[in-house]
Amino acid sequence: MDHHVYDLVGVGIGPFNLSLAALLEDTPEIDSVFFDQKPEFDWHPGMLIVGTRLQVPFMADLVTLADPTNRYSFLNYLAEKNRLYPFYFLQRLDIPRREYNDYCKWVESELNNCCFGKKVVELDYLETEEQYTVTVQDIHTNEQETFHCRNLVLGTGSAPVLPEAFRELASDRVFHTSQFLDYQDRCRDARSVTVVGSGQSAAEAFRELLKERMEHNYKLTWITRSESFFSMEESKLTVEQFSPDYVNYFYQFAQDKKDRIFKTQDLLYKGISSHTITDIYNLLYENSVSNEEINVDLQVLTEVNGIREKGDTYEIQCRQWEQDYEFTRESDVVIVGTGYHPHVPGFIKDIEEHISWDEKGRYEVEPDYRLKVKVPNEIYVQSGISHSHGIGSTNLGLAVHRNKIIINHLLGREKFPIYDKNVFQNFDARKL
Repeated sequence: MDHHVYDLVGVGIGPFNLSLAALLEDTPEIDSVFFDQKPEFDWHPGMLIVGTRLQVPFMADLVTLADPTNRYSFLNYLAEKNRLYPFYFLQRLDIPRREYNDYCKWVESELNNCCFGKKVVELDYLETEEQYTVTVQDIHTNEQETFHCRNLVLGTGSAPVLPEAFRELASDRVFHTSQFLDYQDRCRDARSVTVVGSGQSAAEAFRELLKERMEHNYKLTWITRSESFFSMEESKLTVEQFSPDYVNYFYQFAQDKKDRIFKTQDLLYKGISSHTITDIYNLLYENSVSNEEINVDLQVLTEVNGIREKGDTYEIQCRQWEQDYEFTRESDVVIVGTGYHPHVPGFIKDIEEHISWDEKGRYEVEPDYRLKVKVPNEIYVQSGISHSHGIGSTNLGLAVHRNKIIINHLLGREKFPIYDKNVFQNFDARKL
């Protein structure tokens, strides 16, 4: 063979694969390269609102939970930026989301195995050579290059979900919360703005709009089909479910039981952080001072069943499902906070016959984050595995643990120790 063969090629460079790339720098036995079509690292740029916080402690950085002495730790980033004393006096475990993004950019700039502006357009498997071939296109020049590797790791993240009715009208006046900062000026110029959904992103967009409402004088509406604007469950014993222990416990069940369990856990990952709810209530209170009508409407128990253009505005079809009462709301701007779904890239179809899928068209995944494949070469996966590994699959606090397992498996030895017991409570009674 006259081509170089990598041990590992990564597709997508979000926090999970960036963590893997950073941890691999001190593992010379594994020759790796990672590709991402974005021109540079940028983590949910449309929601990097000033004042928003990471929902996990800063120790859930890219390396610390595997190696606290690693040069790519968040604390070393602070030292390099001369921000240690300001952070020390901040006296907080959580950090601004914008700072986390800047930290990741700093790590990426120090690594040699991350390539941005490179879009994977084709994937193939060479059975005779037992290798994957990855065709990458430069987004600036359109030139293509093919890379060979023994193993793959997919970190293709998730994509915003827009219901069909909204998707047909998508614009700078009807958009997903992921585009909030892109179109914030549109909100400022509007007569009325409506936010649909009651997760963290919708709440953060609503809070920002509420901050500016009195200055820009728009009517502000927030609609959710939930019974209330529920707070995320953040008590210390409850969040132990975002642990390796709970991942192992959850994985053991049959898939239909996993799906049933997952449906009961909304408030562990879909609710609103308590400090965000507190901020919103405080702003509502201040908006109400000396005002008989604050021009803000919070509508619960209400599903949105459609939207249509009505002149220069939009008419939203609503139904209060507990009363079975239908009504409409008009709004110049509609912001949709309907979450995200796993992104399975198109090039996966090139090798889908080598991959095992469940009856719902989802990846079948081994406990150690390998796809169940029909070839001797591995495909590790970072996203789209909530159905197999539970609520912690997208949690930044478990990214490093996952990458410890992946690196150990690639090496065929335990470089990073994996412990059976990491939290105080016990989930599996059979281990008593």
